[in-house]
Amino acid sequence: MHRTRSEISKLWPIPRKGTKFLVVASHNQDSGIPVLVVLRDILKIGKTKREVKRVILLEKIKVNGKNIKDEKFPLGVFDVLGVGDKNYKLIIKDKKFSLEETKELKKISKVIGKSILKKHRVQINLSDGRNFLTSEKITTGDSVVFSFKENKVEKIIQMKEGANVLVISGSHIGEEGKIEKVAINKADVKIGKGSVNLELERLMAI
Repeated sequence: MHRTRSEISKLWPIPRKGTKFLVVASHNQDSGIPVLVVLRDILKIGKTKREVKRVILLEKIKVNGKNIKDEKFPLGVFDVLGVGDKNYKLIIKDKKFSLEETKELKKISKVIGKSILKKHRVQINLSDGRNFLTSEKITTGDSVVFSFKENKVEKIIQMKEGANVLVISGSHIGEEGKIEKVAINKADVKIGKGSVNLELERLMAI
């Protein structure tokens, strides 16, 4: 599937002029960016789609610790891209996707759902599509730090007063702040010298 340059997310750090159509992610199309675009247009791993696909098929590319074979596989905020012996974390900087080299094989994900299974087991659904079972006390809206190496949750970050947060959508996207007060579905967040009232769905505890 392809979209015109005018239709793609403004988070993509690519010129608005160029080839008319660009490949889009196989899923999470509104919040993610395809590995192909990241490798070709940001890291300059290859000049063409064919060159990038060859690198992927050689199993040299990993996302969150696992080899991928689909050049349309989406990267989202805080996903870790492995290229050879280097790892890069996808962040938002100046309202654009950017890569930050990292040595940590872990990521922060937001809890977007929670359900009770048989025998009182709790299933947590994460913003990146992963699910896991836990016995920890956790609430929808909180975040978890997940270790790829250990394949487990290392830490739970609660969405509460005093928590550091990242704005993940809206006009303040990419900005970081601290929650001053939480109300139903919204929070007052101190960003810089000011304070803004934002919906909780626009925030991720970090």
